[in-house]
Amino acid sequence: METLRALIADDEEHLRDYLEGQLKTAWPELKVVAKAANGIDALRLIGEEAPDVVFLDIRMPGMTGLDVAARLVADATPPHIVFVTAFDQYAVEAFEHSAVDYLLKPASLERLDKTVAKLKAALRAKEPAAAGITAATLQALLAQLGGAAQAVAAPATAPAPAPTLQWIRASQGDQTRLISVDEVIYFQSNDKYTSVFLADGESLIRTPISKLREQLDEQKFWQIHRSVIVAAHHVAGTRQDFRGRLMVQLKGREEQLVVSRNYVDLFRQM
Repeated sequence: METLRALIADDEEHLRDYLEGQLKTAWPELKVVAKAANGIDALRLIGEEAPDVVFLDIRMPGMTGLDVAARLVADATPPHIVFVTAFDQYAVEAFEHSAVDYLLKPASLERLDKTVAKLKAALRAKEPAAAGITAATLQALLAQLGGAAQAVAAPATAPAPAPTLQWIRASQGDQTRLISVDEVIYFQSNDKYTSVFLADGESLIRTPISKLREQLDEQKFWQIHRSVIVAAHHVAGTRQDFRGRLMVQLKGREEQLVVSRNYVDLFRQM
């Protein structure tokens, strides 16, 4: 049986690696032969490696995924194209009503399985890779995406809020993990690193607490000390120790976290 080949293009390395890992589970027969960090490199590598399937991030420096796709569909034998996007649900509706397939970052196995099934069916039927995808299709999709972005944009006088952090790339021993922020119990800064405490252990990141505070959803993560941020849904309650310090008690864990005076007001109603 002929080995099928794929290329992944995304300007974020950890998301390239994450999608490759998900594909190994969802489609083990597929071989990722190349990964690109931008659209220009993606085009070059596609020319060199001739993959059967390409996964294209929409937003990349140099050339967007749509720009790359427009070049590919002009060829006589283009690869099958799947777009990968971080756009919100409004923009995803544009994909739902177009002829192209897409994955929403970070791709879940359940959603990836559907894409894999669609690609396998097309490959078995020997359908043209560019069926239904033309330069006009891509231009219409780009216009829809632009309209969706405008529909949810903040007024011109108010800057759009920065997106909250959803995933963390962390070191654990000699391995690197991609961690959802929903798994985090608390963050604690050390000399050179920030520790990320999870139910199954501790990982390390280089991002300082001050930067994390700017990127985390303040409704879900509470800073209780200059060196500690805790996930609100893991807080069981508070108590005072023998020195009069307020201590946060965590659900299902023995350690307790000190609340500094600057953050005591956060717990006044508890």
